[in-house]
Amino acid sequence: MINFDTMTRGVPTPMNDEGFDALVQPHQRALHAHCYRMLASLHDADDALQETLLRAWKGFDGFDGRSSLRTWLYTIATNVCLRAMERRQRHFLPIDTSPSSEVSTATWERVDVWPDPYPTGGRDSPEHAAVRSETLGLAFVAALQWLPASQRAVLMLREVHGYSASETATMLEMSATAVNSSLQRARRTLASHAGTKPHGAQLEPARQAQLVRLYVEAWELGDIHAVLDLLTEDATFQMPPMATWFRGRSAIAEFLPTGPLAERWRMLPTEANGQPAFGCYAWKPVAGTFEAHSLDVVSTIGMRISDITSFLHPELLTRFGLPKHLDPSDEQQTQSRADESNRPCLTSNRPQLPTPS
Repeated sequence: MINFDTMTRGVPTPMNDEGFDALVQPHQRALHAHCYRMLASLHDADDALQETLLRAWKGFDGFDGRSSLRTWLYTIATNVCLRAMERRQRHFLPIDTSPSSEVSTATWERVDVWPDPYPTGGRDSPEHAAVRSETLGLAFVAALQWLPASQRAVLMLREVHGYSASETATMLEMSATAVNSSLQRARRTLASHAGTKPHGAQLEPARQAQLVRLYVEAWELGDIHAVLDLLTEDATFQMPPMATWFRGRSAIAEFLPTGPLAERWRMLPTEANGQPAFGCYAWKPVAGTFEAHSLDVVSTIGMRISDITSFLHPELLTRFGLPKHLDPSDEQQTQSRADESNRPCLTSNRPQLPTPS
């Protein structure tokens, strides 16, 4: 197979649809992730990728090989995104636009738009590993929304995709001086937002699997103490599209019993933005099944969770390859866990935190 990432010269020969697909297919996943970083929306990224491929197909005869195919495709995709950003709102997380709430005074207003989570699980090729990097993290993508369009594009091309200042200038039709200036301003803006603060190093697989198991068990057993034990002291809990969010274990402890832990849950682990994520299914007694409810994406520091972002949009779960509902027999399996005689309950031998009144 020809490696077009290293091709810098030579004009490609004309081709049919199948030939074009064979050339661009290796780049499509990374191009889609690039559009997502720029736009913070799965739907908008889908549209931008389709427009990029259409423009590439129509203009392929004009590709003269003075750059790599990869560079040519990223040039098209970036400019498609820049045009899209002219007519779209920025996508902010609740934590970025309003102060934290108290349970007693929460208003539960809705935000207009917010960043979507991005599916990153189940792929092991080098390209797929690249789109799972920290530059796809939910907090990073949300922080990018503070940047003007041109600065966002410069930052992506220079620091995410590794293009030089002169290459970026050519791709964006800017001067190298303007590129360097935009990059410095973008760095300063990102540094001023807490969402870009570094998290702990990614857990090794065995420890992450343990954390995932503990999270699933805590929610499925409705064990508030187990949930709280997994959180850092200043953990946050946000629920797009709700503007309300909570900071700190005490505030979350007050919210959970009358909020999500008033329901019965099943959880299916997945991955979003290179972070642990969970498809959340709420028990519906009338239907006699667990139905898709939300998608939790968690940020971690070591074996503790520093943020839970619960996207209250059931349709997201199908985008992550998860079912719309779970068989009711799963509920019996969940309940039986607490009754197993050969394994202590999750709350056994752990300090008991005060239950909120």
